[in-house]
Amino acid sequence: QVQLVESGGGLVQAGGSRRLSCAASGNIFSTNAINWYRQAPGKQREWVASITSGGITDYAVSVSGRFTISSNNAKTVVYLQMNSLKPEDTAVYYCNFVVRGPKYYWGQGTQVTVSS
Repeated sequence: QVQLVESGGGLVQAGGSRRLSCAASGNIFSTNAINWYRQAPGKQREWVASITSGGITDYAVSVSGRFTISSNNAKTVVYLQMNSLKPEDTAVYYCNFVVRGPKYYWGQGTQVTVSS
């Protein structure tokens, strides 16, 4: 009974910043990695960033240098700090937890809209 709750979405001006959060509840034992994905209308889901259980982070080229992913030590909360936002960053952002199995859990998504 894992539930992922995302927050932090909203409207932001181009060049601004926004921080997304995703908190996991329930039996989320043995998280291997956490990812952020995003999907804009009419486009395929796009991987944005990841952090492993060992703390290794990785980013899509499109957000590298602007976004930062982080998590607590228990890997039950993940953040995505988004700076220098562009209109092309407008999308629904989803957190994704990879746990033992592997099993994949997804949040319901939070809308981020960047105005020009």
